[in-house]
Amino acid sequence: MGINNLLRFLKPYVESVHIKKYSGKRVGIDAYSWLHKGAYSCNMELYLDMEGDKKYQFLQYFMHRINMLRHYKITPVVVFDGGNTPCKAATEDERHRRRKTNRDMAMEKLKEGDTNGASELFQRAVSITPQIAHQLIQILRSENIEFVVAPYEADAQLAYLSGLETEKGGVVAIISEDSDLLAYGCPSVVFKMDRYGNGDEIVLEKVLNIVGRIPSFMNFNRELFTGMCVLAGCDFLPSVPGIGITKAYNLVAKYRNIDRVLSVLKFEKGKQVPEDYPTAFKEAMAVFQHARVYDAASKKLKPLNPLPPELLQGRNGDLDFLGPDLSPSIAVAIAEGNLDPCTMEAFDNSPQPGYKHNLSFPDSGSQLSTQEETTESKQEGSFAIVSCNKTIKKRIRGDMPLDAMKRNSEGKQKRMTSEEVLHKSETLALKRLGFPSQNDASVDKERASLGFAPNIPCNNPFKKQKKDEVQPNQAMAIEEQVSELTEIEKPEILSATQKSEESVDSKFIEQKSKRMGEKLSKQSDCNRVTSKKCSILNFFSRV
Repeated sequence: MGINNLLRFLKPYVESVHIKKYSGKRVGIDAYSWLHKGAYSCNMELYLDMEGDKKYQFLQYFMHRINMLRHYKITPVVVFDGGNTPCKAATEDERHRRRKTNRDMAMEKLKEGDTNGASELFQRAVSITPQIAHQLIQILRSENIEFVVAPYEADAQLAYLSGLETEKGGVVAIISEDSDLLAYGCPSVVFKMDRYGNGDEIVLEKVLNIVGRIPSFMNFNRELFTGMCVLAGCDFLPSVPGIGITKAYNLVAKYRNIDRVLSVLKFEKGKQVPEDYPTAFKEAMAVFQHARVYDAASKKLKPLNPLPPELLQGRNGDLDFLGPDLSPSIAVAIAEGNLDPCTMEAFDNSPQPGYKHNLSFPDSGSQLSTQEETTESKQEGSFAIVSCNKTIKKRIRGDMPLDAMKRNSEGKQKRMTSEEVLHKSETLALKRLGFPSQNDASVDKERASLGFAPNIPCNNPFKKQKKDEVQPNQAMAIEEQVSELTEIEKPEILSATQKSEESVDSKFIEQKSKRMGEKLSKQSDCNRVTSKKCSILNFFSRV
């Protein structure tokens, strides 16, 4: 599938990208590449037509990626393969033979009871038919997602869309697994895109114009690049024995002329080059440059690029190797998904029984957002954790359930209350010891809010006299003692905080508060006794 080893050869030009790069733009999708990958997980169920939801996992696989593109404000344009191109018949026959062999072997494994072995062979035998693709088309219709069925090769149709302006239905990039798109001249292709939108991008203009990279394509144009691809081996023409992508590149880079390359190849390889190879080579080149595609504006078929006069004269007008021409009515019916492009039979558009598609995928969406946040956090150099990102996201967006928000707020209030008790108890002690005559009412209210017993009014004349006779120097001494006590307690709290913020719970704070309250009460009692003795002596001295 595609050009042999082309992506490996172009590795120096591959750039890692995220699909959100194309936010707000139109992107083409090679439908069959996603359908093949999605069918690997349910290949046995598809082939045996087994009952159950697993048979439709390939649809969920596809729609998850469509929803991901829509999440990033990308307009997907899905393109399906159509009928077989005549010059690709040999390749299709060989693929059909291999699939049949693998299916037969899989059935033998299944009869022997080896389910795992059978599943592995079914993966190699999986085949996406127009009937399977039509199930996806019905979902795309219901979701108002733009799609088109190509008359023949989806790659040629995608290349045609990439050459149109956006206002006329064009796309700026293509998502696929097929390297043929580069041979067709597609300007930007994203390969190996995962479920989170990360992929490898190759921009053709950079390949042809970047200086200093090896291999260098500075002396190549689009025609020479396509000629190198055909020479290395493609779906339309196998390569000559001993000619791979590296040898093909060296020949084209050296001679810079396709006709001369073919002459040198005939001279060097001799009988290894088939007699009709030059003719087949030129036909393959013509398919990559002029394949028939569907034009939505005129609602009929047209060549990918205008046909040159020499091509028309050399073939006497016979261009069926580009794909037989179709009447406008049939072309429209195929493009709109109403007609099977292989059998020319009408599809049954009634809903598929036993399948209920669900396009919400809440778990996939949350994982997608989490992956994006984690990637951004790593790029910023922070030590983000996935679970933390989820919690933060829910708090910001308000997606957290009301009961969960209530539990979190209650827990936070409990923790804050315990800390407030610790600090407010110090404040109240200072007020009581240093300035007992000021704001008694407000202090009592604060004590009541913290859960302390209310103060009982006392008519003892000695205590009243003590309040009046507290000297500033005594207040300063009391403040110093309380500050010393607070400084002794603070390092313990700070050390516990530094060990782990999460380990300091309300129980720990209450114990600290209780011990501090006991020490403060003892200090207060000592000061009260001292103050009481002084006030009694002063009283009797006056008497």
